Amino acid sequence: MPPLAVLIHGSPDRNEYFDPQLPSQSNSHWFPWLQKELTMRGYLAQTPEMPEPYEPEYRAWAGELERYMFNADSLAEMLLVGHSCGGGFLLRWLSDHTDVSVRRVVLVAPWIDPYRNRCVPGFFDFKIDQALTARTDLHILYSDNDTPEVESSVQTILDTLPTIQQHFMPGRQHFTADSLGSVEFPELRDIVLGLVS
Repeated sequence: MPPLAVLIHGSPDRNEYFDPQLPSQSNSHWFPWLQKELTMRGYLAQTPEMPEPYEPEYRAWAGELERYMFNADSLAEMLLVGHSCGGGFLLRWLSDHTDVSVRRVVLVAPWIDPYRNRCVPGFFDFKIDQALTARTDLHILYSDNDTPEVESSVQTILDTLPTIQQHFMPGRQHFTADSLGSVEFPELRDIVLGLVS
């Protein structure tokens, strides 16, 4: 079986989620493009649709991820990518499961709901595992013109994990298709594949 890559989307507001003119979260922005890029390079790339992402509940999201984690042939070669709330979620899940090591984790504009005003209570009630960078190749991508909530989240992560691999990309806002000007994101692909450090 080929190595697994799991890409976790973020948390839209309710109006965006139920807008019939917009794609599902797992099919928005650069997710389909990155899934195809990884598939062409020999990965079994999955982009699960996380339950009720407009009001995320941790156990429901964890159950969705664990369907892949605990059925993988080898976690040692697994790649994890999370955008926004999906990045914060991966950070929490890996902090809760200190016995799990994967090959590489990439957090894109990670958000951990610093003001506790969006997620179901308890979603981000956790302590970041300070040893996480010792057991996986952990990367963070962030910009200089994202929302204050994301900038606060990024700063918390950088303060807690000073050895995380940092990729600062000015002017990219929240790394959406609109702010990137494209659904293609080659810099992210190269980081995920380990082509740049």
